[in-house]
Amino acid sequence: MRHRVIQWTTGNVGRRSLKSIIRNPGLELVGVFAHGADKVGRDAAELCGWSEPTGVLATSDVDALLALAPDVCLYNPRWPNVDELVRLLEAGVNVVTTAAFIDGRAMGPDAQARIRAAAEQGGVSIHGTGMNPGLANVLAIVSTQVCERVDQVRVLESVDSTGYDSFETEAKIGFGQPPDAPGLVENAREATAVFGDAVAVMADALGVELDEITFDIDFGLATADNELGYVTIRSGCISAVDGRWRGRAGGRDLIVLRYQWTKGQHTEPLFKVRHGYFIEIDGMPSVRTHLLVMPPPDWNEENYMGLGMIMTAMPAVNAIDAVVKAPPGIVWAHQMNSYAAHGFVS
Repeated sequence: MRHRVIQWTTGNVGRRSLKSIIRNPGLELVGVFAHGADKVGRDAAELCGWSEPTGVLATSDVDALLALAPDVCLYNPRWPNVDELVRLLEAGVNVVTTAAFIDGRAMGPDAQARIRAAAEQGGVSIHGTGMNPGLANVLAIVSTQVCERVDQVRVLESVDSTGYDSFETEAKIGFGQPPDAPGLVENAREATAVFGDAVAVMADALGVELDEITFDIDFGLATADNELGYVTIRSGCISAVDGRWRGRAGGRDLIVLRYQWTKGQHTEPLFKVRHGYFIEIDGMPSVRTHLLVMPPPDWNEENYMGLGMIMTAMPAVNAIDAVVKAPPGIVWAHQMNSYAAHGFVS
């Protein structure tokens, strides 16, 4: 059976999701939600660069979308909206999202409880994913299957994000801010809180009870003006971040999710960019994995922005079938697949 899908928003990630839905023979695009009035009434093909009209026109009318009886919503705004998610779930629509959602705890206990209750009421599931958090965490969980003992799991994303134009989001993490700006660490914590959710979900998959989840971050400064095309990071302002979300138990780190992001050529050497995703498991045996994502030979876009959007969108698109079949509630990757769980030594 083909799953009936609505695409929610057509921004950077949403356009990639939308194109993949259209071309997937197991999916049927039945509706598109548009926040912007300029997109309402336009064909889905036009909104994502598809070659042939689909006959599906974007709308801002949520009731009209729900009346289409979709099986699932591909939900791709920048940030999740609790009321929107609750409305979809209560209407019996499964949700797969890349919008800073893994298990909902970063949104607060009340919001998480509302989302879980809505999913159970509607008899449907909600699943959050993406590249990181998302696939990178799943890769770490899967990698523990070769271990008879796991002592520590570390996931690192280390990239030059100069060509990644999503500055409204990144400014909240510190980019472009002076080093004495008030609330830098707290703002970065809030903007990347979904990594803390991913720590908790990994602990659940590995059968571990954490004592606490902590956050710390270092900032690197621009040594000269960095002209990025979409923004200028002035000399002396933040142009690199090195953040760490730690799941701790027994006084030590058991799970560490780390991101190292830099922008522009003129940046103090806070860290050496390692280019890619690194899974490091200490245990018996220890495991080291480097995931490097590269464009194909026929790549014709000016930079890697499009590649990053594909990497973010596809884990969600490819999870649709599993999410539709999953039990009601908030579901995680290891609950939809047979990933083995391994305990830590005490």
